[in-house]
Amino acid sequence: MLTRKQHELLRFIQVRLEDSGISPSFEEMKEALDLKSKSGVHRLISALEERGFIRRLPNRARALEVLRQPEDANPRPAPAAAATAPAALRAPAGAPPAPANDVIELPLHGRIAAGVPIEALEGQSTLPVPAALLGSGEHYALEVSGDSMIEAGILDGDFALVKRTSTARDGEIVVALVRGEEATLKYLRREDGMIRLDPANAAYEPQFYGADEVEVQGKLAGLLRRYH
Repeated sequence: MLTRKQHELLRFIQVRLEDSGISPSFEEMKEALDLKSKSGVHRLISALEERGFIRRLPNRARALEVLRQPEDANPRPAPAAAATAPAALRAPAGAPPAPANDVIELPLHGRIAAGVPIEALEGQSTLPVPAALLGSGEHYALEVSGDSMIEAGILDGDFALVKRTSTARDGEIVVALVRGEEATLKYLRREDGMIRLDPANAAYEPQFYGADEVEVQGKLAGLLRRYH
């Protein structure tokens, strides 16, 4: 079963595709569903995508395809019947397609070496990120502090785009919360029952911890860099 908002978004996308053949922008979806931010739209789309109701078409901005409707939904109406949709979910008659505006406002949790659990920083601010840089799932951003990952191309002041997860494979770059106090961005490896966090800088040594001392809070999904 879909949530009410997921059902409304799926219906809105379907009606817009039938009316104009073009997917609605994230801004249009946010306004139609009365959401506070585009990050809410991103979460709804990711949930629908993971459940197989829609898919994003590769190499095309603002391109969504409805694959199926929920079992409790009415059959897809013919294009002529689209006018029966609620006014808030209909494209204005004769209106030109809106420009692509697929930008997600990710929660920005501060500097990754700030020494406090990530959860304590939630809600501080947001970072606008092109949706094309993100896959499915929930994401957040962290500002990188220090040079321990420079050989992986991750520099001080970069913004790490992180997919929220509690699991990761060996060799993946993760956000690791050490002893519930310090968040760090490192390669994760398991060795002899221990957790090894590897930097990407020859000047730093690997860090070893007990398996119960490290909590994976996400893995690196992308990187943003600002040039001043």
